[in-house]
Amino acid sequence: MKKLISIAVISAAVGLAGCGQNASNTAAVNNSNAPQKTQAVTAMGRPKKITDMMQARGEQDAAAPVLKIVEPKENAVISGSTVKLKLEISGDLKGYMPGMDAATHTGNHIHVILDNQPYEAYYNLDQDFELRNVSDGPHTIRVFPSRPWHESYKNEGAFQMVNFTVKNGGADATKPATTANGNTMSNANTGPTPEGKDMKESTGGKVDLKRPLLTYSRPKGDYKGADAENIMVDFWVLNTDLSPNGQKTGGQPPCPCKIRYAVDGVDMGTFNQWAPLWLNGLSVGTHKIKLELIGHDGSVIDNGGYNSTEREFTVSQ
Repeated sequence: MKKLISIAVISAAVGLAGCGQNASNTAAVNNSNAPQKTQAVTAMGRPKKITDMMQARGEQDAAAPVLKIVEPKENAVISGSTVKLKLEISGDLKGYMPGMDAATHTGNHIHVILDNQPYEAYYNLDQDFELRNVSDGPHTIRVFPSRPWHESYKNEGAFQMVNFTVKNGGADATKPATTANGNTMSNANTGPTPEGKDMKESTGGKVDLKRPLLTYSRPKGDYKGADAENIMVDFWVLNTDLSPNGQKTGGQPPCPCKIRYAVDGVDMGTFNQWAPLWLNGLSVGTHKIKLELIGHDGSVIDNGGYNSTEREFTVSQ
């Protein structure tokens, strides 16, 4: 028997007004890997749980944290499969500082992305973060600050990126990852071993830092119980503000870019507001989401292969 998914998109007034989203977009798709029951997925603005958390944090959500990648240097050549990442943070912090709460294992953190792999959370900037088992070849690291619920800060200077090359690393591409949970690091702040992660084999795309660039962030991992009620879609864009007129940067012409997204193979439409949205109504099981940065003609803007990303995540009871 074929399994039918029916996904309807509803634009909520909260946070999505003027996004250019397709409010009437409804589609059905046969997907043998999808949950069996019919789902009605709704895209909406920040849920009350998140706005309550923002209020409890005082001025932190109005902060403008600025990151600097101290190591590795741009175009560095690194001998060995362990790449040490060192960051500095400055800017108008308003109390914002990365750190993990010992009781909840959550807190402000930095999203660290090797090439176009899923991000890893970096909490303690007093220690280097280790990207372990990195394969030989060219790579990129992208970083940006995040809140405890993984919503990124989107101010100027928050996003940083470096290109580097690993030679004679001798990395074992079959070595399993050390972290099974998508939200926490197994070695975070628990002993002398620095925060870090064994990385999957990959190479970095050739990125033009003057062209629009999309960095996928969420969803990621496994969502359980109350966390599965509203699942955040978040990302970082460089060299465009997604406005209808585009943003002229780096001597490039304006780009009236949009984000196009699909859930479980169903086109959910486009939006041109740089802000997260939340999906609810997803049924228990494995899901796929694709985010793409498209130009005025509807085609994906090429930049290192990073402007079209599809990821799996799971919803559990």
